[in-house]
Amino acid sequence: MHSVTRDGVSVEYAVDGPGDGPTVLLLEGLGYGRWMWRWLTDALADEYEVIRPDNRGTGGSDVPEGPYTVAEMAADARAVLDDHGADRVHVCGASMGGMIAQELAVADDRVASLALLCTSPGGDDAVETPAAVQEHIYSVPDEYGPRERIRYLMEPAVSDGFYEREPDLVERIVDWRLAGDATPAGREAQAAAVAGFDATDRLDEIDVPTLVLHGTDDRVLPVGNADLLAARLPHATVERVDGGPHLFFIERRDAVNPRIRSFLDEVA
Repeated sequence: MHSVTRDGVSVEYAVDGPGDGPTVLLLEGLGYGRWMWRWLTDALADEYEVIRPDNRGTGGSDVPEGPYTVAEMAADARAVLDDHGADRVHVCGASMGGMIAQELAVADDRVASLALLCTSPGGDDAVETPAAVQEHIYSVPDEYGPRERIRYLMEPAVSDGFYEREPDLVERIVDWRLAGDATPAGREAQAAAVAGFDATDRLDEIDVPTLVLHGTDDRVLPVGNADLLAARLPHATVERVDGGPHLFFIERRDAVNPRIRSFLDEVA
């Protein structure tokens, strides 16, 4: 593991793959640790150098007092790139990580391409998380233990029947989340960053190839947000994953990871 400190906050990151390959930065979603990129990392690390930081509040990174902003987390990502000596990077972000990726692309000309998964530009026009889903992901029954709590929180992000189709994987995910996800305080601080994010008026500044992938059955950030991104990003290609939930890149990993890889092979 590697770490860098910015403004007194230590950010931990992992590096996989050959040191001489094109660099890919993977940015995780709200509350999630870098475990969520394990499958994409496996799909890329034969030829690409893959950097996976833990956002502030998560995993091996510090948990400063919140609330956080997406701009702060993008600055943390820039510090990681500086520390690693990256001078050109392809950025893939999911959900909150996609918001951080947008912010980073506006601020840093080292960004050579973007892959934005299940994310939103924020702002007044964004398609909001339905109220029932918001209540679900922020309110856990008091009687639930740690494993039940994680399964409950994740329910809106996966498709109906996923827990039954892949029970062994679900149990491993629960283990990874217990070991590496955000603390409750970190999750709350990150949620404030998502609530305050708005890149709408700056997206036309992102002059790089962009792949927007979104599941059509996303209950957390509805698919209409992909259309908003496409309308404002100058070089965006939008592809919808039919029936895909918020975590479509995990459930549909065997199809999604090769698509991301083919995009990177085109632009790297």
